[in-house]
Amino acid sequence: MYTDRGSQYAGKDYRRLMDAHGLVGNMSRKRNCWDNAVAESFFGSLKQERVQWRSYQSRFGAQQDILHYIIMFYNSYRLHSYLDYQSPNQFEQDRVELRKAA
Repeated sequence: MYTDRGSQYAGKDYRRLMDAHGLVGNMSRKRNCWDNAVAESFFGSLKQERVQWRSYQSRFGAQQDILHYIIMFYNSYRLHSYLDYQSPNQFEQDRVELRKAA
């Protein structure tokens, strides 16, 4: 589980709770605000583009809808400025073709 370096995440109670559930903590390095930027960007997009407009009747329904969003839209069609306005699938396919040509 990834957390920032906030005192609530470094405290004994939180660490005991993590241990009780078999989780291992992973904190960013000091003064490194970029460690979590990719995840925060993704979850911001997920919330803004999908989740906030839905009313889920069950956890399973939410999981299925989010999975569908990721596979069918986010990775397949959504253009990402960081990837030179390509979808992640297209970006990966282009890299595979470049490696084959080399």
